[in-house]
Amino acid sequence: MGNETVEIVTKRMKLGNEEKERGLGDEAEPESIEKEEDETSIAGSEEMELNIARILEKIEQFTQTVSELLESTKAMFKELSNEFEDRLILLHKEQMEKWQEEIKELRLLDASNEEASAVLSNARFLLQNPNVDSEGSH
Repeated sequence: MGNETVEIVTKRMKLGNEEKERGLGDEAEPESIEKEEDETSIAGSEEMELNIARILEKIEQFTQTVSELLESTKAMFKELSNEFEDRLILLHKEQMEKWQEEIKELRLLDASNEEASAVLSNARFLLQNPNVDSEGSH
């Protein structure tokens, strides 16, 4: 962009010299003023282009930062998800083992109760029918 400004200034100087040689002098002044304004806007445009370039660079950096943040967050959530899944599976396994142990204990208790019930039933039968034992022994 600097080269363009130099070229424009050079052309302006040449045009200004040609106008003076032709004797246009004062009549050419509005045109010269327009060209000066164009140069100012071009210089301003160059400055604007630099500002725009800086903003675009900031956009690129911000986009890169957001992208990296998304990737690292995605990896972190993946790791947390895997840990959560492993822990949840472990908790499920532990709970299933507890309940299996409870079932085993209930079955043992039930078997013990059935034996006790059978003994009590036999004792009740014998107490209600004392003659059964004595008749068999005579």
